[in-house]
Amino acid sequence: MNPGQQDRLADLRLQIARYEGGSQKTKPLPFGLRALDDHLPGGGLARGALHEMIEAGLASEFAGSTTLFTAGIAARLKGPVLWCLTRRDLFAPGLLRAGLHPDRVIYAEANREREILPLIEEGLREKGLAAVVGEVTRMSLIASRRLQLAAEATGVTALVIRRWWTLAEKDLVHLPTAAVTRWRIAPTPSELMPAPGLGRERWHVELLRCRGAEPRTWILEACDAKGCLALPADLADRSDQAADRRAAAS
Repeated sequence: MNPGQQDRLADLRLQIARYEGGSQKTKPLPFGLRALDDHLPGGGLARGALHEMIEAGLASEFAGSTTLFTAGIAARLKGPVLWCLTRRDLFAPGLLRAGLHPDRVIYAEANREREILPLIEEGLREKGLAAVVGEVTRMSLIASRRLQLAAEATGVTALVIRRWWTLAEKDLVHLPTAAVTRWRIAPTPSELMPAPGLGRERWHVELLRCRGAEPRTWILEACDAKGCLALPADLADRSDQAADRRAAAS
């Protein structure tokens, strides 16, 4: 079977799975913020689906903000979380700070990146998991369709962090995939404190692509100890929070 036939077969299986599972859809996972939930189809992030997370900013290769954003989503799902990775730079106390207790995380370490996608797919077949997180640079359209099918079949949510270390790899993360949503996260200056000290971190959160919704951008406070985001008080009344929409081409 050639690549074109595999692509068409994967697309057919995806359509069949949607028809078969149409009556068994679970409710989306709300962010708890009207700014996000009112914009997303169903009022939240689709469970049992594939979602992509990309880091922007000067330290994109480390994916710090994106990792915490993803951990916050996983924290609000019930059950253990499988985290697939090749680099030992995941900081457990940081996950805890975003609401994801280390006792809930099962680590699957691979020697090569090409082993990560099969690990994610295998994990998605375990119905007892809350989510499967995977860190990859390369993810083809066919591979992403396989993950989407596996997630839909069991209801386990797939959260893929697209990490890169070179400009050539950076271009790969913008290629089309079957993910239901694609997000881009970047740190942004926090509120100035009246006294010396650090305010709550802020993120520039971009919804680059979403089935059934337009791209949009928000400035949000980082995940708290329960994995919840917040709308900064000094920006809550600004109309551009709701009106700022950006195309995914950048």
